[in-house]
Amino acid sequence: MTRKTNKTDTKIAFLGSGNMTEAIIKGVLEAGLFSANALLASDTSKKRLQFLHEHYGVKTTRSNREAVRCAELIILGVKPLVIDPLLAEIKSEVGEKVVVSIAAGIPLSRLASGLTREARIIRAMPNAPAQVQSGATVLTPGKGVDEKLLSEVCSIFASIGTTAVLEERFLDAVTGLSGSGPAFVFLMIEAMSDGGVKQGLPRDVALSLAAQTVMGAAQMLLHTGEHPARLKDKVASPAGTTIAGLSELEARNTRAAFIAAVEAATLRSIALGKA
Repeated sequence: MTRKTNKTDTKIAFLGSGNMTEAIIKGVLEAGLFSANALLASDTSKKRLQFLHEHYGVKTTRSNREAVRCAELIILGVKPLVIDPLLAEIKSEVGEKVVVSIAAGIPLSRLASGLTREARIIRAMPNAPAQVQSGATVLTPGKGVDEKLLSEVCSIFASIGTTAVLEERFLDAVTGLSGSGPAFVFLMIEAMSDGGVKQGLPRDVALSLAAQTVMGAAQMLLHTGEHPARLKDKVASPAGTTIAGLSELEARNTRAAFIAAVEAATLRSIALGKA
């Protein structure tokens, strides 16, 4: 695979054209990694393909096999429950091509068993904020993936946020934390804004304040590199408002609830891999 900032014959085929596929298409185009004519999307929905073509200029097809046949790099953007029939459908067209799967919970061994022996496979676990180019993606290379190829695939996902490379044994936990985590944060933002409304704030103001507070706190942590406990203590003055609120959160086992949520999502990821 060769990255260029001008028009190129190199093609990426996206099998499945949902929100994450759209995020990656938007990311690589805005970063100048590929031109629109290098990207090909397939999907069962004609309406969805029409949308991607009209908004991003990418080529489209209803045939997964055709998409694979035309591409050097294939990104599997389908749900985990349909990954096996998809692999069976495209196997004869894969050969030695690079296949990147973003299907949660599906291990490299299961992907390899459904493809050709020569295929070079990478697992990637991006998350929803990739849709606003603020995602977090963890990648794991399979056999035959060298450092150069891995670096080029990482650059694709770097266009939608941050990237990291870890051993596959960590990916279920990654799925439980950063993959499912945005939904946990959305729930927290909703609850915080409800608290503001309960205390008399207008709904739109409360929601905006809650969202900005979460974003600002996250940026503060990343910028300073300090442990969240230290940052928390800096906000919590003795006998002040913040420590009163923190006491209520601890009394309601909020910390334990978040830990349990990540664990439950991780266990579900493991189960999907064995299904």
